[in-house]
Amino acid sequence: MTPQQNPFSWVEIYVQDMERAQKFYETVFGFTMQHAPMPEGQEGFEMTFFPGGENLTNASGALVKANGVPSGGNGTMTYFTSEDCSEESRVENAGGKILKPKFSIGEYGFCSICQDTEGNAFGIHSMR
Repeated sequence: MTPQQNPFSWVEIYVQDMERAQKFYETVFGFTMQHAPMPEGQEGFEMTFFPGGENLTNASGALVKANGVPSGGNGTMTYFTSEDCSEESRVENAGGKILKPKFSIGEYGFCSICQDTEGNAFGIHSMR
């Protein structure tokens, strides 16, 4: 890693029900996700990619369903970038929970802390 790079390059959110989790994130954030082709020999492992591109800023990632890997309560917080933390208003309609509504983090903007349908906590970050 060089000083000119952000330290994160990829995010994986572990799930138990891929279809339900994909629908949740697409509903809350309004983007479309894509199932990843898996090479032979990868039984019990499934990925669905968040949108991303090689020359775009920030990191991308995937929902992952893997035999023997539980979702929820894993101690890692993923933050989604947003124009405004207003996406939190769609969380409950999509089957999730708002754990901490939009709050100020001073000069660094605002955050909301939510929970998806798989029990994973995630944050929404915006500058307004």
